[in-house]
Amino acid sequence: MDDERIWEFEASLWTGDAEHYRKVIDAACLMVLPAEPFTFTGADAIRAVQDTPRWEEVTFSHQQVARPQEGLIVIHYKAEAQREGQAYSAYCTSTLRRLAHDEWRVVQHQQTVPLTTG
Repeated sequence: MDDERIWEFEASLWTGDAEHYRKVIDAACLMVLPAEPFTFTGADAIRAVQDTPRWEEVTFSHQQVARPQEGLIVIHYKAEAQREGQAYSAYCTSTLRRLAHDEWRVVQHQQTVPLTTG
């Protein structure tokens, strides 16, 4: 998968509906999100997303792509997302595994909300 398609795929995870999420999240996926219970496995992550409003828009910066071996892609980036007047920012990683030609699944994702000091 070329870099442009990687970022389109990742954006679809932020804006896509629950059915799309079920298609692209691997059953063995591990996720860390900034909401209780913080750690999720594939089925739990899919359920959590079904009950969460999707983001209307997302942009990425600080993007990096690594391909440690054939059929495995690791990315990190900063996400800025918006929905219904709500803004969200997080530093993220995702790991994608190829199952077949042009068939990819997310096997890892994490979001870290920037810490503020005061």
